Amino acid sequence: MEKILAPSILAADIMRLGEQIEAVKNAGAKYLHIDVMDGMFVPALSYGMCVVESIRKSCDMVLDVHLMIVEPGRHVEAFAKAGADIITIHLEACADAHEVIRQIHSCGCKAGVSIKPGTPIEVLEEYLDEVELILIMSVEPGFGGQKYIPESTERIRQTAELIRKSGREIELEVDGGVGAGNVELVLEAGANVIVAGSAVFKDPAKNAAEMMSILKKWD
Repeated sequence: MEKILAPSILAADIMRLGEQIEAVKNAGAKYLHIDVMDGMFVPALSYGMCVVESIRKSCDMVLDVHLMIVEPGRHVEAFAKAGADIITIHLEACADAHEVIRQIHSCGCKAGVSIKPGTPIEVLEEYLDEVELILIMSVEPGFGGQKYIPESTERIRQTAELIRKSGREIELEVDGGVGAGNVELVLEAGANVIVAGSAVFKDPAKNAAEMMSILKKWD
């Protein structure tokens, strides 16, 4: 499966967002990761639908929208209309994740599910027939710039094995503390979509190009 860089705009300079998005796109990034936080599921607040809509108007990258919000079904339709291509929800935040996944699909988007570092990998099994993406958090969700949790590597490996056994083409995304120094560890474990925030946006053109050069070696 193609290895894809998904720069997270949580770490971007909001005053230069358009310029920085263009820089990572030109370096070869295909996805743009947009973290949506409600101050309830996680402590922080971040972007809403208007930011997604604004980016969509001038950006043809895949908009990978990660909903770190309580009961995300309330907002799925609005994010789909704003321009999301992929909508990922947290299993820990849903009363009925199956219903929210159906809702995402009915809006014409790909559906993803995510779990926090303390959630057992086994909970993913019942969703393997329904989703197009699984996101493993390798830090506690809510803040950028955190260090990669070493135990995440085995969790990625276990998830990759679940996907293999399912026989389906499900993208395996990893988010949290991944950069040029450890991305190969994550790729070797089985991930194919790499979210990187501060590791890219400290110098978008240079760092995205460096990450892409590593990812291309694994295609």
